[in-house]
Amino acid sequence: MENEKIYGMDFYKIYQLLLNKALRKGRTKEETDEVIRWLTGYSQTQLDRMCEQQLTYAEFFQQAPALDEKRDLVRGVVCGVRVENIEDPLMRSIRCLDKLVDELARGKRMDKILNRGRL
Repeated sequence: MENEKIYGMDFYKIYQLLLNKALRKGRTKEETDEVIRWLTGYSQTQLDRMCEQQLTYAEFFQQAPALDEKRDLVRGVVCGVRVENIEDPLMRSIRCLDKLVDELARGKRMDKILNRGRL
């Protein structure tokens, strides 16, 4: 039931929350968008378009052009749950994005965030 609530949330509202988290910590919209594009395969134009549409968080991920294969290397705890232990692929992708934005907000360098093979 919890998952369905998250899946049904408005993508743009979630995007704004993720962006605000990064901005409060001195990071930029460009960096936040880069993390989202890396994970999902959207171009910047496509991402901007997705923000203008009314779609759910689940639809945003389900329509992603190419989820990065290195997303499986994202590790750590988000909302009290270990990302690597999440079995539902959609929820895992959602929590991966949360974790990547958390790393960005904590000041981790972009090359370390996006180059998952060197973890």
